[in-house]
Amino acid sequence: MTNRKICFVVSSPGTAVSFLSGAMSRLKDEYDIYLVANFDGARSVDMLPLCGKQHIPIERRPHPFVDLKALWRLYRYFKHNDFYAVHSYTLKASLLTAIAGWCARVPHRLRNFSGQLWCNMTGLKRRFYKMIEHIIVALDNGFIIDCNAQRQYLIDEGILKSHDQAKVMYRGSVCGINPAKFEFHPDERAEIRQELGFPDGAVVFIFLGRMRREKGIYELFEAFNRLAGEYNDCRLLLVGNDEGDCVKDIGQYSHLVAGSNVVVYGYTQRPAHLLHAADVYVLPSHREGFGMAVLEASCLGLPVICSDTYGMTDAMRDDITGLRCRTKDAESLYRCMLQLYQDPALRKQMGWAGHEWVVEDFPQDKVNEAWLQFYHDLEK
Repeated sequence: MTNRKICFVVSSPGTAVSFLSGAMSRLKDEYDIYLVANFDGARSVDMLPLCGKQHIPIERRPHPFVDLKALWRLYRYFKHNDFYAVHSYTLKASLLTAIAGWCARVPHRLRNFSGQLWCNMTGLKRRFYKMIEHIIVALDNGFIIDCNAQRQYLIDEGILKSHDQAKVMYRGSVCGINPAKFEFHPDERAEIRQELGFPDGAVVFIFLGRMRREKGIYELFEAFNRLAGEYNDCRLLLVGNDEGDCVKDIGQYSHLVAGSNVVVYGYTQRPAHLLHAADVYVLPSHREGFGMAVLEASCLGLPVICSDTYGMTDAMRDDITGLRCRTKDAESLYRCMLQLYQDPALRKQMGWAGHEWVVEDFPQDKVNEAWLQFYHDLEK
């Protein structure tokens, strides 16, 4: 008997590599795994256990002609391959997959919720994107969600009707954490800090993610600018793509000096290596589906500072693994940064608590088992 076929659909192959590789590896023993993505100039997916892959140019932003062409190609691909399930991730990919999957009569049309693009929008724009969510939910018949807080938010907003409609994998996240990848090594810390030019006693705050306004990067600049004006032994390390062209604005802050107390590293495929350089992880995001980087930092033993946006309430434990600042509030963020700067014992205590919590509640193997059970439940 041949295995049933599952097709994952994403805009970028990097999404599959970063978030779905563990689930695919666990599912491959009982299902044949396929991937649809926009492979133009994309990173390799050779590490994924695929039986097939298909290039379809699914763009993140609206492009009516390109989107209609992608929809038609998705429909034909689904119809030709007779998939048991199609499983989408990110909003645009989910909309096209829901329509094409419904038209092709794919039995199981599944979607991962991973943060809501519209949560900070207002007016017609917000209503438009919420309408897209409603269309996807009407056409799909199975949902996975990052965390309980995000599920409750979607219920409150009328997107989902009940908790039973969407499955949280184990205790949260879609991929879990492999503790072996985020194990602290003192020698590695010394190496990366020397490479980046950080003095031995400097307190380093790290931002690791896409640098955009919606990630709270300007609140971070403002808060750190105030801290740097009061203390000369603090540093800010920025790791990630500068998608919002934010780095050019560093010079507008009187106490921020790029290449001195602010180090812009850019994108890395070794987040754990860069996290070793830091003493505190900071993510003052305006919106977030969950916050996997928060868990990664905690696993490595870093205390975290996060905003109180709904998606991250489950990614940390308030006043235990880190501190919570108010969303879009540089003053609140500054107070959190000041508290952890001034209290090395608290940094150590929260970092250790975070490590223990992540290892216990978000182990990758348990999350991957939950994926397999999710697909087994479809067969009942």
